[in-house]
Amino acid sequence: PVAAAFRHIQWDPLSSLRLTPQETALLRMAETNPIEYTLGDARDATMYVRVLLKLLAEASFNVSGHVARIAEECNENRALDALDADPLGVVTHYAIAKLYTILTTLSSPWAAENAVSIGNVFYAGMEGDLIEQWKSLLRVISKGKGDSYAQRSAAMCLAQILLAACPSQRGRIMSTSSAKVVTAVTTTRVPSYASAIEPLEALTAWVISQLKSSNAVTVGTTVPAIMTLMSATEGRQIFAASGGIKYLSRQLRQREKKQSSSSPPSLGTERRANSSVQQLYELAFCLWCLTYELNNFADVRADFAKDGLPVMALVELVSSAPREKVVRVALAALKNLAICSADIHPEPDAPRIDTKVFLGEMIACGLMKAIGLLRERQFTDPDIVDDVESLHMLLADNFKEMTRWEVYQNEVETGQLQWGSTHTNAFFKENAKMMEGKDGDFNLVKILISLITSKDEDVAAIACFDLGEFCRHYPNGRAIAKRLGAKELAMTLIEHDNPELQRHALQCVSKMMVHNWEYVK
Repeated sequence: PVAAAFRHIQWDPLSSLRLTPQETALLRMAETNPIEYTLGDARDATMYVRVLLKLLAEASFNVSGHVARIAEECNENRALDALDADPLGVVTHYAIAKLYTILTTLSSPWAAENAVSIGNVFYAGMEGDLIEQWKSLLRVISKGKGDSYAQRSAAMCLAQILLAACPSQRGRIMSTSSAKVVTAVTTTRVPSYASAIEPLEALTAWVISQLKSSNAVTVGTTVPAIMTLMSATEGRQIFAASGGIKYLSRQLRQREKKQSSSSPPSLGTERRANSSVQQLYELAFCLWCLTYELNNFADVRADFAKDGLPVMALVELVSSAPREKVVRVALAALKNLAICSADIHPEPDAPRIDTKVFLGEMIACGLMKAIGLLRERQFTDPDIVDDVESLHMLLADNFKEMTRWEVYQNEVETGQLQWGSTHTNAFFKENAKMMEGKDGDFNLVKILISLITSKDEDVAAIACFDLGEFCRHYPNGRAIAKRLGAKELAMTLIEHDNPELQRHALQCVSKMMVHNWEYVK
């Protein structure tokens, strides 16, 4: 935001930065020369990076917060005012902006042709260990005092630096015909992944803490870093092991609901609406990237199956269809879930989680109906058409193999109750005994009781109906439901504003109290 002030920074008066004459001279030299000139000498490049990280370390302790509150890009006059009011805040932005430029240059074909890399500059010694100064980036990320630019950009820079050490990224040669590239790649220093593991875990922990927020700006500070981490299997693995799949799914549901419930945007709100769609796309993209680890790790499959939340979030994205690009990544993620296998890297003592589990969840969440609607639409992207047809066939084949009870069980377990043939008197007359569960713990009854308090009034009404039918058709069902707390929760809905929910709650309580309900009816 304050880039216009960078060339006006006077280093000598900023004694709190504790710069040596040599460091000040290096900063001035870097300003007068192209960045490629500074990075062309490995020794100068490493020294320059260390000076920038030192600026971050010293400046981030003393910022006043004035620059942190500036969100929009400033003109030169306003930027100079910010430099006067908060010089160290401007220095913090300066150092981060320069680091980002360095990382972009070191990832370009020019760097490959000239035998310089992130590994050469940010990793040192015979072992190729990450330089200690990386911690100044983590300090800015953790204690950014609401400076969204500094947090977002520092997190992305750190992610790029750490990704260079991941074994899966080694040997990636840029797409160019130059023979110099091959020579350059073989002569660059190999960074030590062991030295990057702890920083990766620290960065991921910060990302997860931000994803717990309901504030879109707070979440937005993490997205570039997450998308960077998703490009390496090591980054995906650490993110998933930290609970990232659950928090991404929650964010997707929150953002999608806000997007679908908002009124048509006026000229003043259209920009925010587009930003919200972009964030939906980026979060969905990250979840899609994580599906590529389904066949590699049983824990990832378990996280995707947990509470049905990831599948639910993706199906809601497909159903609401906010933009074609969002639908594309959501469909691609669902397709990966629908074809995953538990045969590779199985978990011996855990329940088998594979394509059948995920297809069952998709059916319960209403994906078949959404896919049917998508098949009638015209899409310009052939990938969407292919994924829609593939999912249609997979869902149809799986649905044929499922019993009505399995469909109902999946529906309850995902919490996506919808009126249909499984919510009738005839269904419960035939299947009430199945409500016991394999372990006799009445787990489905417990889930139905929890769904009475759902914010979705249709779901709460269906839960009341199902519990009432369970009480009617299961021996001693009334006593079991009352013992589990169903009566008290249903009673709270008897005076609900929604007359349909009120009616089902009253009937549910009545069925728990009256033995011969059919005569009362």
